[in-house]
Amino acid sequence: MRAHRRILRAALASAGVLAAACSPDSLLEVTDPDIVDPSVLRTPAGADALRLGAVLQLSKATGGNDQLDVNTSNVDTMILLSGLLADEFRSGDTFVQRDETDRRAVQAQNANVDGAYRAIQRARVNAQLAAKAIAEFNPDAEAWHVPQMYWAEAYAEVLLAEYFCGNVPVSEAELDGSIVNSAGLTTQALLERAVAHADTGLSRLGTTTGGEADRVRQALQVTRGRALLNLNRPADAATAVQGVATTASYSFFYNQTAIFNQLWDFVNNQGRYTVSAGEGRNGLNFTAGDARVAVCRGGDATCRAAGVTRSNIFDTANQAVLPFWVQLKFASRDTPFPATSGVEARLIEAEARLRSGGDWLAVLNALRSTQPGLTPLTDPGNAAARVDLLFRERAFWLFGTGHRLGDLRRLVRQYQRGAETVFPTGAYVKGSEYGTDVSFPVPQSEENNQLYQPGSCVTSTA
Repeated sequence: MRAHRRILRAALASAGVLAAACSPDSLLEVTDPDIVDPSVLRTPAGADALRLGAVLQLSKATGGNDQLDVNTSNVDTMILLSGLLADEFRSGDTFVQRDETDRRAVQAQNANVDGAYRAIQRARVNAQLAAKAIAEFNPDAEAWHVPQMYWAEAYAEVLLAEYFCGNVPVSEAELDGSIVNSAGLTTQALLERAVAHADTGLSRLGTTTGGEADRVRQALQVTRGRALLNLNRPADAATAVQGVATTASYSFFYNQTAIFNQLWDFVNNQGRYTVSAGEGRNGLNFTAGDARVAVCRGGDATCRAAGVTRSNIFDTANQAVLPFWVQLKFASRDTPFPATSGVEARLIEAEARLRSGGDWLAVLNALRSTQPGLTPLTDPGNAAARVDLLFRERAFWLFGTGHRLGDLRRLVRQYQRGAETVFPTGAYVKGSEYGTDVSFPVPQSEENNQLYQPGSCVTSTA
């Protein structure tokens, strides 16, 4: 309960700050920064402030690192942490929280995971509140405003489903500050909830077109398709993304002074993470020179030209066994983060064709033709190798965008592969052995919710 109230207070506070910014009289008033008067939100400006707050919270819960917020500055998001549990990144840090994640042995009291979990839940609650406020207090809002909030809620739910064990609470919040606690939802139930929210968003958007309406519609379509693919409904997923332009993108934008791109900050700037190069026997080599995942090695000419001043990972004791591989996909602190994209839509269609016996390679090769330096693929000749190739393509196209952990779990859950043939395994580079986690535990702080049963959280089950 206490954790949920902190999330609700943070959601209302971010909206209260934005609402105050809309009022010229606010410069003359002194208010308690810890108290948000609900009446402030019961206006068109207040409702829109909640909407903008939801977008801001989701941008920080995914690719952003807010330098001005003491609660979120230098707190990993699940985008990075999920890549650490999977095979995209290694821990270049000395902090046990990152090392245990890299080693697939995450504790429920892991503070980094707790902060990242709260950030997603905060964005979800804020979107939920904003949709209610817009409908009630801002009936003349743009037609895409409420659908945008349903997208944000659906997207947050997909992330929670992909990253955490199959027992995730999604408590409800009301504008009066009341909370309805939730027992944990299974992965399937959470994904079905995301589909329902995406459906509602699309229904509310209707036939509205142009500008932001088109961007919101395509974001809803891709998120719906992602959820359906996780539900092992590839044909429905492909139908969901029909009409999404390959060039489409719903991105969050950052800047040079306040909110940095987190992948640039934690990898390139701080050396807390390093790009994986064939981790734990099963991991892909993301440093192989593929044009979609540009990298450099700390201290080389390419890194220096990119403005990377570090030569080694932060953990100097292990720099000999963990080279500092720097990602250049997000090459600066203000590089946008693509939450959804048309590329993902095409990859969903390719997987659906593979599952149905269709021409999946044509879809992949059409995508590859848009990227200089890539040559056409050929059929590897057997079913297992085709799945390997498809998931490799997904890994390189979607690198650093928070998809890889969900894909590894799907290989176990949908393609009946053993977890130890998919996830990094064996001897861990900093000592000891890899654990058995294939998902994150719901943080210990959630046990304040009396309806939540932590014993139902099994992190070794995909």
